[in-house]
Amino acid sequence: MAKGTSYRRLERVVKGFANHRRLEILDLLKVQPELSVDEISERLHAGYENTSDHIRKMAIAGLVLKRNEGVIVRHKLTRRAEDVLVFCKKLQ
Repeated sequence: MAKGTSYRRLERVVKGFANHRRLEILDLLKVQPELSVDEISERLHAGYENTSDHIRKMAIAGLVLKRNEGVIVRHKLTRRAEDVLVFCKKLQ
């Protein structure tokens, strides 16, 4: 893989969590995995569409996994997301 390609992939990951709301979602899913978009937006007092968009971007970045449960989609962190949270805690 060309060096530029790996930097672009890293950029996508960083953009996936470079937002205070996305970090809140990651923190929430760490303690309460398998939540739906509706449950996440409720707990964070955020709009459904906004929350859904953040989760979509985090999934593209490889930070969130989605699992269908009937008509509900459940979300949980990937190992990469757990590493991101550890990294962010070190920065605080």
